[in-house]
Amino acid sequence: MAGWKHFREIAAWQQARALKLMVDAILQQPQFRHHYKYRDQLSDAARSGPANIAEGFGRHGNKEFARFVKIAKASETEVLNHIIDAHDQKLITEDELRQTEHAALKAMKTAIGLIKHLENNPDP
Repeated sequence: MAGWKHFREIAAWQQARALKLMVDAILQQPQFRHHYKYRDQLSDAARSGPANIAEGFGRHGNKEFARFVKIAKASETEVLNHIIDAHDQKLITEDELRQTEHAALKAMKTAIGLIKHLENNPDP
């Protein structure tokens, strides 16, 4: 697929993973300790991005791969919503919101680029 030998080479996966790692660090903070359901929802959404890109890479054909990247992008959007909510609840600072929002938007932009690439190129 487009010369990638492993999903770790795909920029959209790299950005999704960077967002996941940022969320993981936020969720280690003590203020999230007793917010079990919220923490699980945010963690699941953050893990969904790179996981869906990896799974799509393992599927057959660009059309199916693009479908999984769309799911990843939707999960990245969900992460952004949860992060805004965390800020609204005073669980994270303005700076943490800004940094995570930047990472989420970068991941979404990269996912959109991959989707366009996959949809505009025939299967190998």
